[in-house]
Amino acid sequence: MAPPLLALQDIALTFGATPLLRTAALAVGEGERIALVGRNGAGKSTLLRIAAGLIQQDGGTRFLQPGATLRYLPQGADLSGFETVAAYAEAGLGPGDDPYRARYLLEQLGLTGEERTAALSGGEARRAALARALAPVPDILLLDEPTNHLDLPAITWLEDELRAFRGALVLISHDRRFLERLSRSMVWLDRGETRRLDQGFAGFETWRDEVLAQEEAEAHKLGRKIAREEDWVRYGVTARRKRNVRRMAELGALREKRRARVVPVGRTAAGATEAAGSGSLVIAADAITKRYGERAVVREFTTRVMRSDRVGIVGPNGAGKTTLLAMLTGALAPDEGSVRLGTGLAMVTLDQGRASLDPTTSLADTLTGGGDMVRVGDTPRHVMGYLKDFLFLPEQAQTPVGKLSGGEQARVLLARALAAPSNLLVLDEPTNDLDLETLDLLQELLAEYKGTVIVVSHDRDFLDRVATSVIMSEGEGQWQEYAGGYSDMLAQRGEGIAARVVPAQRRPDERTEAQVESRAPDQRRKLTMAQQHALKTLPARIEALGAEIVRANATLADPGLYARDRATFDRASAALAKAQAALAEAEEQWLEIALLAEEIGAG
Repeated sequence: MAPPLLALQDIALTFGATPLLRTAALAVGEGERIALVGRNGAGKSTLLRIAAGLIQQDGGTRFLQPGATLRYLPQGADLSGFETVAAYAEAGLGPGDDPYRARYLLEQLGLTGEERTAALSGGEARRAALARALAPVPDILLLDEPTNHLDLPAITWLEDELRAFRGALVLISHDRRFLERLSRSMVWLDRGETRRLDQGFAGFETWRDEVLAQEEAEAHKLGRKIAREEDWVRYGVTARRKRNVRRMAELGALREKRRARVVPVGRTAAGATEAAGSGSLVIAADAITKRYGERAVVREFTTRVMRSDRVGIVGPNGAGKTTLLAMLTGALAPDEGSVRLGTGLAMVTLDQGRASLDPTTSLADTLTGGGDMVRVGDTPRHVMGYLKDFLFLPEQAQTPVGKLSGGEQARVLLARALAAPSNLLVLDEPTNDLDLETLDLLQELLAEYKGTVIVVSHDRDFLDRVATSVIMSEGEGQWQEYAGGYSDMLAQRGEGIAARVVPAQRRPDERTEAQVESRAPDQRRKLTMAQQHALKTLPARIEALGAEIVRANATLADPGLYARDRATFDRASAALAKAQAALAEAEEQWLEIALLAEEIGAG
C-alpha cells in the first residue's frame, strides 16, 4: 500500500483550559475524496489548518510527502494587499503552473478579474478564493466550506470541477447534496477524536447513529456495574468486617472512567414559539414589479401564500431574491402592482447578516438582555436550559459571542429568533454555517411549525425536505412558482438550474392600447403551478374531510359514549374540531383560487 501524501497522527491542541483536539488523525492518499464532518465548534477548521501547515499542534505529528503540492481554501479569504481579483488569484500559481488557468477559472465563476478586491461582496470574494485554490491543480486540495455564499449555478459548476479534479480532496461542508456527490470516505471529528468510515456521505449518518447508540449502551452497562459494586461496598464490606482493597480500587477506577468520559452533546428539544394563528391568506402579490434604473429585478410577478405554506426562493446571486422577499413581506414597496398582507400576522425574520450580534456581549446576555431568564413567548425559562436546547454547553454561557464559531453564531441567531412568538417565519439563508445536527433540528422544527415559512436558500437538500413550493428566477426579472421542493422544480423546468433567457417585455406604458387589448388572457396573468395543483386536488380533499366529519359525528351521536368511554369521546371530539377547521380552510382556499381563475378567464 502506497504511503499517504499527508498524514496527521495523534493531534492534540488546547485553547485555554479546554482541549479541542485530543487524538485526532487524518491520512490522505492519492486521489482520495474525504469529507471531514463534525458539530460546529468541534475543531474541523482547526484540524484542516493544521493539515495545511498554518498552525502548530500541541502534540502529535504532521507528515507531508516531499514534493507534494497542497492548496487550502479558508472560510474567510484575505484579499488585502491585492488591488484586483486577477492579481489575487494569480498569486496562488507556482513556477510550473499554467498562467492562464486562473483567468479561465475566474471567467467560469462569473468574474472578469478586473474587479477591485476592496469592493467585493461575500459571494464574489468566495469565487476569487476558489479560483486561487483551484488554479495550480495541486496534489492535495483542502476546502473549508467551499459552497458558502455561492449560488446554485456556482455550486453545480464547482461540483463538476471537483469531480474532474485528479488530486486528493479533503473538504468540510454542511451541504448534504454536495457531500453525497463528492465524498468517498468520511472522517468524523467528535469530542476531540476522529473516526473514519470508508464510504461516502450516503452511509455516514446511519453509521454515526449506530456508533452513538453503542456508546450509550456501553455507558448503561458501566452504570449498572458501578451500582453492583456500590452495593457490595455497602453490604459486603460490612458483613465481612474487612476491606477488599482490589475491589475498592476497581470501583474507584470505574467512577473515574465515568467522570472522564466525554459525552456527546445531546439533541435539542427546541421549538418555535407560535403566536395566534393568522388568516388563511398570508400574502397576496398581484403583478408586482421592481426596477433599479433600467433593470427590472422583478417583473409582473403574482403569487398567493396561504397559511402553513413553506415557500422557497432560489436563483443566482444578483437575481433579486432579497428584493422579492422584501416586497412579499411588506418591507419594500413595489414600483408597480400591489402586495396585500393577511390579518393577524406576527412575523419573525432571520437574516444572513450577523450585524445584530455584539461580539463583546456574552452568549447568555445576548439571549436575555442581562439576567438569568430568557422569555420564550410568554414563558420565562432559565437561560442555561434554553442554551442546552440549542446544543450549547453550560460553560459557554459567559463566552463572548465574537469568540464563537460561525456555526455557533448562526445557532445564537436561531435561538433568539425562535424565542419570539410568530406565525410567519422569514428565513434568509438560514443554513449558512449550520452543522448537520442543527440542520436536522431546523428541518424538524419547521415540519412541526403550524405557521407559514418563506425561505431563501441555496441548500438543495434543505429545500427538498422543507419547501411545499419553490419560486425560481427565470432571468430578466421573470420569476415562476413551482409546486414541490427543489428536485420537483428541476423536473418541471427540465432545464437544470441555469436561468432561462426570457425575452424582455416592453413596459405597459410602451404598448399601444390595441396591443394590450389583443393580448391573450393567459399572457396577462396566469395561475401559478401551486394554484393549478391546488385547484385540481382541493375538491378531493374537501370531500375526504366531509366524510371524516360525518364519521366523527356518528361516533359522538352515541348518548352513552361519554360515560362509557371518555377517551374515545375526547378523541372523536378533537378529530371533529380538527376536520371542521381544515375543511373551512380548504373551502376558503379553493374559493379564492376559483374566483381568481374565473377572473383571469373573463379578462
